[in-house]
Amino acid sequence: MTSPALMAALEKTRPSGAPAEPLTSTATVLKRLAVRYRHQELALIDTELDTVLTLHAPMLRHIQGVGTDVASQLLVTVGDNPERVTTEAKFAALVGVAPIPASSGKTTRHRLSRAGDRQANKAIHRVVLVRMRYDNRTRAYVARRRQEGKGTKEIMRCLRRYVTREIYNQVLDPRPAPDAATLRKARATKGLTLQEAADALSVWSTTLSRLERGLSHDSDVHHRYETWLNSQSTAYAQTAHPPVDRVLPT
Repeated sequence: MTSPALMAALEKTRPSGAPAEPLTSTATVLKRLAVRYRHQELALIDTELDTVLTLHAPMLRHIQGVGTDVASQLLVTVGDNPERVTTEAKFAALVGVAPIPASSGKTTRHRLSRAGDRQANKAIHRVVLVRMRYDNRTRAYVARRRQEGKGTKEIMRCLRRYVTREIYNQVLDPRPAPDAATLRKARATKGLTLQEAADALSVWSTTLSRLERGLSHDSDVHHRYETWLNSQSTAYAQTAHPPVDRVLPT
């Protein structure tokens, strides 16, 4: 019977001494076993959380940047504070993203809120970080706001508010992500390769592959992919099979 406290203590140990010494080698092996146990435990917890999320909030994971840990924390926050999720403004205050006016004189500005559920606020912050790095729409927004003279803190404050609004709408009114299987069928019907589509959209082919198979969800890429496929209906038909001039035998 293993003890989580014992495993955590062993994982934090720092064995020192000659590797050939029995005590040092034993301590090293115990530390490695504790690390392996910890990783297996985390994998098991993630699997169990995914099962719970599938039952109670299957659409929450469809939001860009929301993983198992973030979705779990948000559900805990909502479940513990049902009276504070009756409106979007209350929910924003609950997770600590409601802007606080800090204007003075002719300067109009807002500052970050230090109130609310800090764990939920941290979860929202993680979603923003993921989007700023991987989401093209968010990256374009950040670039535009920087050109307007906004700083990183101000931009992230706005992004946290937008993410909170999206999460609130999904929690209160769950809606499934668009069916990406139709995209794969449309691409195959028109004879387009996955690499051709990826090059046209300036994304990795693996990104479209995961989207088509339902392994990931990205509303922005889905919309651009669908729009591009629709535009190829006539153009590709004209270029893929050009007419051939046949010379009749005389």
